[in-house]
Amino acid sequence: MNDDFDGSSVDVVVIGFGPSGAVASALLGQAGLNTLVIERQPAVYEKPRAIALDHEIMRVFQQIGVADEVVRWSAPFTPSEYYGADGQLIKRLATVAPPYPLGYTPSMVFTQPPVEKALRLRVASMPNVQVALGQEFVSLTQDAERVSLSILGDDSVMRKVTSRYVLACDGASSTVRGALGIELEDLEFDEPWLVVDVLVNESALDKLPQTSVQYCEPERPCTYVIGPGNHRRWEISLLPGEDPAYIATEEGAWSLLRRWITPDDASLWRQACYRFHALVARDWHRGRVFIAGDAAHQQPPFLGQGMCQGIRDVANLSWKLRAVLSGRADGRLLDTYAQERGCHVRQLTGRIKEIGRVICERNLDAARLRDAELLAEAGGQIKTTARQDIIPRLDAGLLSLKGGSATGSLFPQPKVAYGGHDVLLDEISGCEWRVVIQMPLSNVPVVVRNAIAGFATLICLSTAAGTAAVQPHTQEIEVVELEGVMAAWFDRHHCVAALVRPDHYVFGTAAGVAELMALLDEVSAVLR
Repeated sequence: MNDDFDGSSVDVVVIGFGPSGAVASALLGQAGLNTLVIERQPAVYEKPRAIALDHEIMRVFQQIGVADEVVRWSAPFTPSEYYGADGQLIKRLATVAPPYPLGYTPSMVFTQPPVEKALRLRVASMPNVQVALGQEFVSLTQDAERVSLSILGDDSVMRKVTSRYVLACDGASSTVRGALGIELEDLEFDEPWLVVDVLVNESALDKLPQTSVQYCEPERPCTYVIGPGNHRRWEISLLPGEDPAYIATEEGAWSLLRRWITPDDASLWRQACYRFHALVARDWHRGRVFIAGDAAHQQPPFLGQGMCQGIRDVANLSWKLRAVLSGRADGRLLDTYAQERGCHVRQLTGRIKEIGRVICERNLDAARLRDAELLAEAGGQIKTTARQDIIPRLDAGLLSLKGGSATGSLFPQPKVAYGGHDVLLDEISGCEWRVVIQMPLSNVPVVVRNAIAGFATLICLSTAAGTAAVQPHTQEIEVVELEGVMAAWFDRHHCVAALVRPDHYVFGTAAGVAELMALLDEVSAVLR
């Protein structure tokens, strides 16, 4: 624990060192910002809470240098099969076939404690990030320039620190959100469930379903998730009159698990009762203090997006803080954080609620009608829906006003040949602003290259791999794509160029040189 920050002044204070806070700290540290992380707990919680992540989050992990370690503790998410009131298959979610658009399996399950430890080790390696464990946020004041915070240590010493900005990732019961007076809007989902994690004996694994399952049964809706190795999770709804305190005991948990396994088959890892909520903050910041992760939103777990949403938050905000603190953008850029993330969270939460309504119907007649409608929509044969198709794009904030089918979507990260090696695109392009053009570097007009210089990395698709030609204030890179992901993307969106933000979202696309120059003028008017 570092406790020598008393009286210090930093660029950003991050409150909360869970996955969102750790990723935020790593991104801010990587950007060269002096960052202080405050966390009241002395160590990582040793039991799993989040269990799912996706390829967008793996791309962020790649950016901060922990992807290989995370992969060690991960596995592909098995298909999720939905069974209706009479036991018939009514819906199926899975992942797209390779080649994968972002370079990673689109949906994954993982073991949280070792992943959190890897994130913390990465943050600890950054010389400009200071971590203070056993420290609890007490209060703050702010003016037009700075935020002053009071922090109480587990040694009962009150410490003071000032910062340019504060990012609160301090969980669903966020003390910072309360101190700011930010209210949560109820999006009308509130149900009690048991969440139980089990380590299954090898001899008992064959007794269990070989895919993840949503039991859409009116008598007791429940979810079964196949985690890495022998980790299995059940989420089981509570019935009216059931005592959550009892159900959360070992005896209570086993009383609900006996449909599938007994204590002879497995050991309990964690069991807890929760109320599944759909909540979102009415405001995402007050002055120089921002909230993210569970402090800003909570959603039912039916798509496994809780942790992913928090990491999307901090990935969105971190590059904007860097741009503003470095003087490369006006402070108004930070207003787009709430615009973009608030809209995205509401849209995704709405889609998760719709999935929840399918799962949680308690009336038998209504459930049978639901099943008949889903089967009719599928033409009598269930088709697989890609989980990632459910995730919305950005449709507000720092995006081109000219629109286009790719605007607000994630730009792909294909495998490319470069310098005699096969690599993922971000490994050589970096994660600043990028202009990607479907033509060799030698064919790019000088006027375009001059317009990009000092602002973005220019990435050109060629038929013969070149080497990086470093120009003043920018980098120009020529690559050969190996699997056709990016070429198919350009064809699908009827464009030859894309302007990509540091968080990998597409600002806009262009069908030719004139449209690309207009895009660069458009973003320059906002940022420069």
